[in-house]
Amino acid sequence: MAKKLKITVIGGGPGGLYFSILTKKAMPDCEIDVYERNKPDDSFGFGVVFSDETLGEFLKRDMPSYELIRSKFAYWDDIIIARDGQQVSSAGNGFCGCSRKTLLQLLHLRCEQEGVRLHFESNIDNLEAFKDVDVIVACDGISSTIRSQFEASFGTQIQLKKNKFVWMGSTKPLDAFTYFFKKTPMGTVAAHTYQYEEGKSTWIFECAPETWEKLGFDTYDEKDTTDKLENLFKEELEGHALITNKSHWRQFPHVTNARWYKDNVVLLGDAKATAHYSIGSGTKLAMECAIALSDAIVAHPEAITTAFETYEKTRRNTVEMIQYAATISLDWFENMDRHMQHPFYQFAFGCMTRSKKVTYENLRIRDKTFTDKVLQEFNTKNQTVASNGVEIPAAFTPFKLRDVVLQNRIAMSAMGQYSAIDGVVNDWHFQHYTSRALGGLGLILTEMTAISETGKITLGCAGIYTKNQVLEWKRITNFIHQYTNCKIGIQLGHSGRKGATKKPWETEELKEKWNLISASAIPFNENTPVPKEMDRNDMEAITHQFIQATKNANEAGFDMIELQAHHGFLLASFLSPLTNKRKDEYGGSIANRVRFPLHVFNSIRSAFPEEKPISVRISASDWAENGISEEDVIYIAQAFKEAGADIINVSTGNTVSNQKPQTGRMWQTPFSDTIRNTVHIPTITAGYIQDIDQINTILLNGRADIVALGRPLLLDPYFVRNAQAYEGFQTNDIPKSYQMGMSHLYPLKESERKQMESMKKVLKPKSNKKS
Repeated sequence: MAKKLKITVIGGGPGGLYFSILTKKAMPDCEIDVYERNKPDDSFGFGVVFSDETLGEFLKRDMPSYELIRSKFAYWDDIIIARDGQQVSSAGNGFCGCSRKTLLQLLHLRCEQEGVRLHFESNIDNLEAFKDVDVIVACDGISSTIRSQFEASFGTQIQLKKNKFVWMGSTKPLDAFTYFFKKTPMGTVAAHTYQYEEGKSTWIFECAPETWEKLGFDTYDEKDTTDKLENLFKEELEGHALITNKSHWRQFPHVTNARWYKDNVVLLGDAKATAHYSIGSGTKLAMECAIALSDAIVAHPEAITTAFETYEKTRRNTVEMIQYAATISLDWFENMDRHMQHPFYQFAFGCMTRSKKVTYENLRIRDKTFTDKVLQEFNTKNQTVASNGVEIPAAFTPFKLRDVVLQNRIAMSAMGQYSAIDGVVNDWHFQHYTSRALGGLGLILTEMTAISETGKITLGCAGIYTKNQVLEWKRITNFIHQYTNCKIGIQLGHSGRKGATKKPWETEELKEKWNLISASAIPFNENTPVPKEMDRNDMEAITHQFIQATKNANEAGFDMIELQAHHGFLLASFLSPLTNKRKDEYGGSIANRVRFPLHVFNSIRSAFPEEKPISVRISASDWAENGISEEDVIYIAQAFKEAGADIINVSTGNTVSNQKPQTGRMWQTPFSDTIRNTVHIPTITAGYIQDIDQINTILLNGRADIVALGRPLLLDPYFVRNAQAYEGFQTNDIPKSYQMGMSHLYPLKESERKQMESMKKVLKPKSNKKS
């Protein structure tokens, strides 16, 4: 006979109530008690948001709950971005709003119908009374008392985010989810707004702490806050009042837990993990996790630990992905003052694509009129409208650096081939670079090319310090210039403390070592030699090597130089506080740490023709504690800009061996965004960018000017040709010998695109809009 479970739910929010309903339905014999500290009619907050997808899940799990919620919600399909009198609508976004108070009342009713016992005004601050309970579900909110008692066991981390926000309501009716952005002399104030029932809408106001302080807001004075916001947003409110309900200014707490259960206690809702309100996923996350927890307990009623393990295993990845998307979205709002400088449609597009989950193609399928406005503005700004009036996809617009014009904005990132002999490139490199140039790239950046014999990383690294090396590079550049419109730049660098190592695919360590140098005498890891701390003679010698390599690069026919100052190599070792511990004028402050790399840049700039551009590649994060700061990075980029750098290639990491990068698709673009739109210098971005849609999205929202691909080009040298065919872009740079291939490739890619778009439309959740 199956065991009759006793379950205690601490916290009567949507997650806990929905878990109770589902579990009691599935196991009618179990006893479930819900303890809520507040009264039945209390609710702190105004509306909650659900997507079509989430409502569809409710429909599958509990039809009565679904019908009750659906009978009370306000539905909208559009999202409106409004900024200082301008506004644009993006359709095809199925969402609904429901009063939080109403939602709780509906779930109370369902609990009573299923036989769940509800205990209100019951504050539980210890578990002594529940020793005989099989399962304790702790869903008592962000400041969970139960979680706090076992923080060490759960591995709780709470990080307060920067912006100030206040949650209010209004009688103002809204036809769509609307973001209002208001520019003031003190900074930008945003309002996230949506209707949740007839005559009621949610208004969440937020701003930077500096703006909050300058506007004179008070944390707890609701009347003062209300008066100031009603005056500030009087045009948007159109005479309607704001409504308060314990509407105090606060900062959003980002909650994570390394473990979700301890003994018979399991976390649910905001006690377990929070998702920023800017993606409207807090209640959704709680209720979807409630489904998973209920399923796990129903499947394993005799083995609660197994049930908890199953719950965590099933949901952790999804929760962390939602939290990551929410954090990226939150970051956009924390930097909205920076984004406000963009043209209006670019700004709106950036808002819509801020979390990286939504892309240009997603929006185009939903509402082409919106994306057409975005693309038209981009082309007008860049004066790139085609002669026949057709808007050019962002990726295929030209980009100029000094006198060098790139035919498009897709570049090949520097990727080590480790196939040179004595630093001399050969047939492998010829094939590698020329095939990708024929493939239609706008720019090729070579692998790191050493300025000296001892500047190589491995014995297979390319160099440009001998006459023979120059001649072999020239063979490659001559072909590219004769047969393609692609431009080619050479990345000049020195390995520093990361030199004298084996090739990536070799198993045995290199026997032929050489003396290493770096900013400080710190090895890269425990298996590498301690480098010599560079003295002034070393610096002078290195500078001369960079100058000679620059002259050689020009002789070899390169259109551009990229200075390697990233990933912990020699020049980068001066920039990071983790690798530069010097006590002289080249260490300490960022002004000192940038001194030598800047000296090298100035030296090569003087040695390179004025009409040819120079890029600098830097690491904008070390992904390690006490590493380089955002302020340092801004200072570095500004210093190189003032010295004459034409573009900054923004990378991250690989400075130290104990790094912990947060990877994911387009993961380095926020760093490029920061530099580009703070320092106002063009940038190149890279990092798990896989398709033309992502490239167009990055360019259209202004996160970079050039997108560099690495691994996607290793096995697909014709990535650009495939992308041009997919976009239906008629290019004029395909060599005559290959042009007949267009009659096959273009129809094929057009068919693939139609199939993809049809699939996305089919997979889009069915609208739950009330008829």
